[in-house]
Amino acid sequence: MLAASAKPPTTEEIKKITITDIAIMSGLADSLRDNLKQHIQIDPYTMRDPFGEKDDYNYFVVLDREQPSRIVSMIVAKKDPSPQPLWDKILNERQIKVPITKEDAVALKNELMPKETNNFYPYRVSGKVVGYIMFAFQICGQH
Repeated sequence: MLAASAKPPTTEEIKKITITDIAIMSGLADSLRDNLKQHIQIDPYTMRDPFGEKDDYNYFVVLDREQPSRIVSMIVAKKDPSPQPLWDKILNERQIKVPITKEDAVALKNELMPKETNNFYPYRVSGKVVGYIMFAFQICGQH
């Protein structure tokens, strides 16, 4: 059953995901990365986590429409008028991009990726870094 409108999972819901969920999340994330590469450039290295005190970002999660507790990806996009990718063309019918607060993004990231830093790949449009992305296939454990 597809979720009509999804809301980000809570950290409690993330604690309940299974190894099967993580495998599905990873597969969906790999598909997302393949679609992204057709529209943007993703740097081959990770950068420090973009959760500074005075940052200027919008935060999103890409969820599995069939099971919204499955996070496919986390996106941190610059707020300035930089050209952002056309997410409607990138996401497939099983994925949905949902805005979240910075606080929720940090909590979910810490639950999925307890590694302290360097979890996000910069992504570029026309050579300019316009955001950062973390994929579910990077999950290294849970709290």
